[in-house]
Amino acid sequence: MARRSKTSPFEDLIFIASRLPWWLSLLIALAAWLYFHSVAISPPPTATDPKQFASAMTGQMWRTFAMFLQYIVPVAFIFGAIGSVFARAKRRKLLDDVANATRPGKTVEGINWQQFEQLVGEAFRRQGFTVTESGGNGPDGGIDLILHKGSEKHLVQCKQWRATKVGVAVVREFFGLIAAEGATGGFVVTSGSFTADAKDGLK
Repeated sequence: MARRSKTSPFEDLIFIASRLPWWLSLLIALAAWLYFHSVAISPPPTATDPKQFASAMTGQMWRTFAMFLQYIVPVAFIFGAIGSVFARAKRRKLLDDVANATRPGKTVEGINWQQFEQLVGEAFRRQGFTVTESGGNGPDGGIDLILHKGSEKHLVQCKQWRATKVGVAVVREFFGLIAAEGATGGFVVTSGSFTADAKDGLK
């Protein structure tokens, strides 16, 4: 996953919501509106004692923020839900295009590494996994996908390497990530091939 440039908090909320299932984003939008609306319409805090002024002022500031947040947060999550629906449709089409291609291998070679991660994620979704696109630090590192099925957790690292084979060092490092995360297991998925040592390490 590419690193994102500096964005506003509103854009960050939309981005977070777009990574969630659309229905979850809508539930969060509703919950956020109910909470912030209840704060916004609550009676203004009063202070009858000088010692209560600081608390009353803090309460009034939060009430003022809530007047804006009751609209900003739900709208951000609604936009994110819409984005999630379109993104999922795009991933489905991507996988269908590859699956129906005359030469799937050539089709995979024509996509970029972000699309390759999306393709792999959609393939795991169709196998019944719940997929979280965590994203690595770029096209060659990190945990790209987190899979859940029942109580099991699996990690996925995607390698869209056409010219370079995936070596044993990558496999060993990935085993370390699996252990550190307490995952059940993991998958290294490549559009290329593995070295002989890497294949032995995966057995």
